[in-house]
Amino acid sequence: MSATRFGMALAVGTLASTANADEVVVFSAGSLRAPLTDIAAAFESQTGNKTRLTFGASGLLRDRIGSGEHADVFASANMEHPRGLAAFGWTSSVDRFARNTMCVLARPGLDITPANVLATLLDRAISVGTSTPKADPSGDYAWDVFRKADVVRPGAFATLTAKAWQLTGGPQSPPPPPDRNVYAMHVTSGAVDVFVTYCTNAALARREQPALKAVKLPPALNVAADYGMSVRHDASPAARAYAAFMLGPPGQRILAAYGFDPP
Repeated sequence: MSATRFGMALAVGTLASTANADEVVVFSAGSLRAPLTDIAAAFESQTGNKTRLTFGASGLLRDRIGSGEHADVFASANMEHPRGLAAFGWTSSVDRFARNTMCVLARPGLDITPANVLATLLDRAISVGTSTPKADPSGDYAWDVFRKADVVRPGAFATLTAKAWQLTGGPQSPPPPPDRNVYAMHVTSGAVDVFVTYCTNAALARREQPALKAVKLPPALNVAADYGMSVRHDASPAARAYAAFMLGPPGQRILAAYGFDPP
């Protein structure tokens, strides 16, 4: 979508918004599904307001907002997408509310450790899964990991981006199953041997499939994932209260329980 059309769609969407002031419509990165579900329940219990949660790849959710779809709060897995909405007047500010790091989720039996993780990823016999860059920040962060790998071992970026299967988070990706962890599903099904994803995603995958391995990337390869939140400029007091709840101690405790680092 062009910048002009994006801005026009945002303006139309803002004018057309008719959501109930006591219902907070939240668009959120899929990696936040578990903690934000708990945060919504706690917020509703404390305030009496209702929340309606929509999860997906942050880039695709940004495009939906830009096309005029109504949302009160946008919780993204990066800072770039909410800042893009700020540039068009949808929001006046962007708050960093959490941080994440990258891990490799691996199939049972694979000999993978932080010390040999790069060699394992580069092994021709090992298939690698990622999310979709540009559409999903998890894919962008995986590509950043590959760029850091190129510093450690020149040529690694070309090798890894060529062999990586972009299995989630794209416009044409099948929707994730509602009752299964999509990363655990791809690895246990044999679609790939390893999946480069957030450490929080890997932890949730191992809760479902304990035989899977989660390896945190060493500092030379790892990248920090900053999560940003924005509130529509004319949002209701309930929406602003929800954002404050996420940024405050109640929301931060829930995020920490799922492995997210404080902002």
